[in-house]
Amino acid sequence: MKQRTFFLSLIASVCLGTFAQAQQPFTNCSAAFVGDRMVVDTYSPAGKCKLAADASGTLTVRTVALSPTESKAVDPIDFKVAIRDNATGTLHLFSQETYREVLVQNVLAHCKKGDQIVLLTADTRYALPHNEILVQ
Repeated sequence: MKQRTFFLSLIASVCLGTFAQAQQPFTNCSAAFVGDRMVVDTYSPAGKCKLAADASGTLTVRTVALSPTESKAVDPIDFKVAIRDNATGTLHLFSQETYREVLVQNVLAHCKKGDQIVLLTADTRYALPHNEILVQ
């Protein structure tokens, strides 16, 4: 009897521990940056991401600390890069690599005006609502 109670308690503890450790998806805000500049013009549902075809610098995706007066980059996160072809709408991976940073000019070398750079987070903890960047 004691052994049975012990095993039931053990199973209950494992189940509760598993539920407690489960992460809710998309609980941390993130944004794309080139250098220290956030790519989206405003971190809101109406925000637009545009990038000049001759832009240069380091492209990163970072968690952001949001306040009414500023949006501040915090920690870099892992991401993948894809390109959506403007003419066909086809989405293809820029590379199989997962990045923490990549030179934006290397990505832009594979883009034409009107294409979109699409950033994909590698972890569901991070929301990236402004993940498509229009190449101008």
